[in-house]
Amino acid sequence: MKSAFKDLIKQHRRLDYGLLLAVVICSAISVVLIYSIHENKVLEKVGASYYKTQLVSAALGIFVAVIISMIDYKKLAKLWFLYAPIALFLVFLTFTSLGHKRADDQAWLNLGFIQFQPSEVLKLAFILSFSYHLSKVEENMNKPVHMTLLCAHGLLPIALIGLQGDYGTATVFVFIFTCMIVSADISWKYLAAAPFILAAVLFFAWNFVLGYDHKRRIEVLIHPGTDPEGLEYQQNLGLAALNNGKVFGIGLFNKKEEYISVPEIHNDFILAYAGQVFGFVGAIGLLAILAYLCLKILADSRVAKDNLGKFICMGTFGLMLAHCIMNVGMVLKVMPVIGVPLPFLSAGGTAMLSMYVAIGLVLSTYTHNRKKYNVFYDEED
Repeated sequence: MKSAFKDLIKQHRRLDYGLLLAVVICSAISVVLIYSIHENKVLEKVGASYYKTQLVSAALGIFVAVIISMIDYKKLAKLWFLYAPIALFLVFLTFTSLGHKRADDQAWLNLGFIQFQPSEVLKLAFILSFSYHLSKVEENMNKPVHMTLLCAHGLLPIALIGLQGDYGTATVFVFIFTCMIVSADISWKYLAAAPFILAAVLFFAWNFVLGYDHKRRIEVLIHPGTDPEGLEYQQNLGLAALNNGKVFGIGLFNKKEEYISVPEIHNDFILAYAGQVFGFVGAIGLLAILAYLCLKILADSRVAKDNLGKFICMGTFGLMLAHCIMNVGMVLKVMPVIGVPLPFLSAGGTAMLSMYVAIGLVLSTYTHNRKKYNVFYDEED
């Protein structure tokens, strides 16, 4: 008992406090921003429950992340046969009467007392299960049989989420899969073939998968100004909100200024509101924290004591990077509106909790690491 307590204290000393601090800062800013939206009545539907839910989710997320950091990630990965089927089952339920349609996708599950996206659970299950799969076959992964199985493993969640019509989340899975498999000992022959495969996939998706509305969202980016009252309306408002903040912003609670409202300003367009209240300087500072968060996860992958830990970090890196790039690109009108939230900032309890679980997995690889890293060589503690 005494020995176990000492081990627990030792693990806490090894916790990556820099990474944890970054996500806590983002969560705190998120609660303040959503509270400001509510108090200033920027968007009528954002009631007090939104910032309260965000606060509770953040507090619970921190607790969960720390608890997960105490658990050896190898034990978690080996339990893939338990959580992976559950995650897939929850996604399949969205195609039944329990599925709830929002916008143009069938990605939500309505259980009566709660609505959530099973894809958030599937992201975590995929990162762990695919990491375990990769770690088991990495030495032979370039053999056609193993590469085919790895690609099938990656294609399954992408196809399922694509069938829901949630192409934004499907793209996130592509990011995760790519970051993980490229970080493994993949042959240059596959990397050389990747651009041609991608071109074929995009051609197929454009002609046989994407609907008219999805194509139009891309077309208006190529030809801006062609649908200012329709598909471009939300993004134009987002840019106007960013511009309204100028250099230093109009403040969180400024009764003398009129806040520009954007549909989903508390969620997908939270960056637009941050730019409005904090200005260009504040928005850049916020993006700097997110960049630090991504780079810290990448750095933790370098000090993981085994490939399994490295792959878990790289999967989480792909998850965070995809969300950041796609959300910021959407707000800046260089990417289509595809409903991908900004990590730890956009409103949403399920998304917040799933992100914290992912961070907890990275913390676990760091806490249970016994390798020191410097620029020139690795050495054991």
